[in-house]
Amino acid sequence: MKLLKYSLLLTMLVISGCWDRTEINDLAFVMGTALDLTDDGNILCTLQVAIPSAYSGGSSGGGGGMQEKHFIISAEGKNGNDIHRLLQKESSRRLFFSHRSIVLISERLAKHGIQDTLDIFTHDPRNRLKTYIMLVKGGDAKTILQMKYPLKQIPIEAVKEIEGSGDDLAVTLRDFYISLLTEGLNPVIGVIEPAINVNEMQRQASFRFTGAAAFKNLKLSGLLDERETLGYMWVTDKLKFSRLTAKLPEGNGEVGIMLTHADRKIITQIQQESVKFKIVLDGQGSLVENNSSLNISEPKDLKIMKEALEDASKRLVEDILFKIQKKYKVDCVGFGQEVYKNNPELWTTLKDKWEGQFPETDIQVEVNLTIKGAGMVNSTLELQEKENDE
Repeated sequence: MKLLKYSLLLTMLVISGCWDRTEINDLAFVMGTALDLTDDGNILCTLQVAIPSAYSGGSSGGGGGMQEKHFIISAEGKNGNDIHRLLQKESSRRLFFSHRSIVLISERLAKHGIQDTLDIFTHDPRNRLKTYIMLVKGGDAKTILQMKYPLKQIPIEAVKEIEGSGDDLAVTLRDFYISLLTEGLNPVIGVIEPAINVNEMQRQASFRFTGAAAFKNLKLSGLLDERETLGYMWVTDKLKFSRLTAKLPEGNGEVGIMLTHADRKIITQIQQESVKFKIVLDGQGSLVENNSSLNISEPKDLKIMKEALEDASKRLVEDILFKIQKKYKVDCVGFGQEVYKNNPELWTTLKDKWEGQFPETDIQVEVNLTIKGAGMVNSTLELQEKENDE
């Protein structure tokens, strides 16, 4: 009798299955989202959706041509919930967002404000917070999704990999929300813009990373170019590696360094209700270019190069500080956060007036570089002399 009961139970488990599961063939995998502002104030949402069948069977033959790997759908509405409903009507499969790599926001929408736009990402559990978020400069965000990228089957995957390479500012939705909710800190995201690559064979549309965008009260405050973004990443301890170039004094040429290690420390000096900051930047790298007559094997010449690179780095950081303090008046580095961590009671009194006090705050910069592996780079003059001797 017991054997019969167990046999019946086993049979029921085998034939029942999962009654509420969703088959993979019933899903539409969203790879990227673009958000634009229309002329009448609505939000235009564009999705790049992968075509799974385009990957099966290997390369096609018989002159059939290249098969598209993705398709685009769009919907316009006042809020995210209505937009999602309209987007779903354009797809015979259920939209699946867990594979989404990036959310793109147009510059126009960012200036208008993104509070209502990002609201759906905080409430809908289907949205992954590890998704990258970027601003599209000087055009519609949907343009990036519509481009074809030769090295990737899904074009937006190229943006994801470049964004995560470490050379450009990579910000996820999670990073954005943390900055937004952190005392004394305003969020910053990376910037991308359409670009036209022209060669002898074809004229091809592509994209390139062009800096960073600072936000205040969920509205775009201003843009930082590529050079300024490098300084911002160093000051915020996000710089993994980069290349720095400096002009030598008295017109002696230029030197370049490959920075392989970067660190920063912010020293907060509090006197009653006034605060001062000192940023100490440390870097280590190899000399990769020397367009001068200086001999790197000579300690005095190497010292000149080192000081020139340190001065160039200091000016770089001072330029970005001037821009965020005097022009944009937005604390996107987190100096207010440093006050909050070191003296929470003082921050209680400064918090409401920090927006007005930050532009006048005294911030000093110190840079210390260590050059290693410089022996492989000779001066241009030395190379010319050797060639002449031969």
